[in-house]
Amino acid sequence: MKESVKVISVVVLTVLFILSWPERGEGADMNDIRKSVIAGSWYSGNPKILSSDIDGFLKNVPTELIDGKVVALISPHAGYMYSGQVAAYSYKLVEGETFDAVIVIGPSHRAYFNGVSIYNKGGYKTPLGIVPVDIELANEIIARSPIISFVPAAHLQEHSVEIQLPFLQRVLGNFSFVPIVMGNQDGQTCKELAEAIFQSMADKKILIIGSSDLSHFHAYEKAVKLDSIVLDHIKGMDAEGLLKDLERGACEACGGGVIAVTMIVAKKLGVHRVKLLKYANSGDVTGDKSGVVGYASAVFYDGGSAGSVKEKSGVGVNMGLTETEKDELLKIARNVIECRLAGKGSPQFEVESTTLKEKRGSFVTLQKHGQLRGCIGYIDAKKPLYVTVSEMAMSAAFNDPRFSPLGREELKDLSIEISVLTPLKEIKDINEIEVGVHGIYIVKDFHSGLLLPQVATQYKWDRLTFLRETCHKAGLSSNAWADEDTRIYIFSADIFSEDE
Repeated sequence: MKESVKVISVVVLTVLFILSWPERGEGADMNDIRKSVIAGSWYSGNPKILSSDIDGFLKNVPTELIDGKVVALISPHAGYMYSGQVAAYSYKLVEGETFDAVIVIGPSHRAYFNGVSIYNKGGYKTPLGIVPVDIELANEIIARSPIISFVPAAHLQEHSVEIQLPFLQRVLGNFSFVPIVMGNQDGQTCKELAEAIFQSMADKKILIIGSSDLSHFHAYEKAVKLDSIVLDHIKGMDAEGLLKDLERGACEACGGGVIAVTMIVAKKLGVHRVKLLKYANSGDVTGDKSGVVGYASAVFYDGGSAGSVKEKSGVGVNMGLTETEKDELLKIARNVIECRLAGKGSPQFEVESTTLKEKRGSFVTLQKHGQLRGCIGYIDAKKPLYVTVSEMAMSAAFNDPRFSPLGREELKDLSIEISVLTPLKEIKDINEIEVGVHGIYIVKDFHSGLLLPQVATQYKWDRLTFLRETCHKAGLSSNAWADEDTRIYIFSADIFSEDE
């Protein structure tokens, strides 16, 4: 019975599509124009108002410096009043750029059909004008797989592709595109579509847009938890993991397969850099948190030069310490340990740098043959940095309760790492945690636990694992981070060691 309903739905929509098709001029592909079905509802039908709305969204986005070439974007597809501001975070990155073509991939919401449909005719019309279809590229993708064809009904009422176009028109100006609607989003379909797109791109400069919303109509707290799983897969470029979690119901995304295809194509192009730009849900806009829809923007980008400390250590932030200042702190740390092992008193240090005299928190980590040998730190900025490092080095070597005091024979094999902390920031939204940048400090009742930013990177944890492990460090259950009375703080650190 279900299959009969699906077939009837496709037939009805196809008939409606044919009846609504514009009259054709002789040999003029541009007469095959798919008219807007959401102008005046999902976004303004007035060109001036629509342009002003988009420009306003873009203006509210802080400048994001992506050290490389943008290859693909994830963008939501709800009405602009709900998700327009989130979408702007993606489109801000390509403002004024030029591409040979844009491929927009969206899920089918209205028509039920197997496989994938590509609109390979004249163009799409919005209040800002007509966006021509790159018919040659569209047909090339179609020719590469039997599951890809042109299903007219797939495009008749579908909003997931169209909603992206006014933003693209505003930031790119004139461009051509390929509209793709996925009827199935299973793993095999995703892989086959991604391969067809990749093989058709050749040496062209093409922008991929993955159009997807996240969870639908859950209470705010539950939605955030579900969405965080999807976001972790995006940040890890883990298409297979995302598809598995979607299949078993661990998370939701109406365009989950679309996101997977976008990631697979990006990886095939040799792209391994990704950044989550913005996450929010409809409750953040309307204030109604009883049943919300999640939205996210993300970018996949390639190339770029290496940064300073963050890129050198692969984690943390650059807080402006000079190489000379870092060397001086490392020498202080080693000196206090050597003096203690030699039976001497604690040395007195004279520093000239005003930066090293500033009050800052810091951790000192000791390693021996690559294994942890001690780690002690002070979170609060109550003492001058050089004093904090001196005291924490002594504590890490001789007072870490997990290890016996350091022996003189171990000194030659000892490596010292220093983490200079930024101030703590309490958060309510765990999506503010960026693995590779932030450390976590969790407090609940009389329990507390802290893990430095480099720990998550070392063990290749995602955000949720990082939270759970911090809970374990605090002596709490793994999911205690989600309890209402648990306080979550984030911080970052400038991290450097003797090995660099």
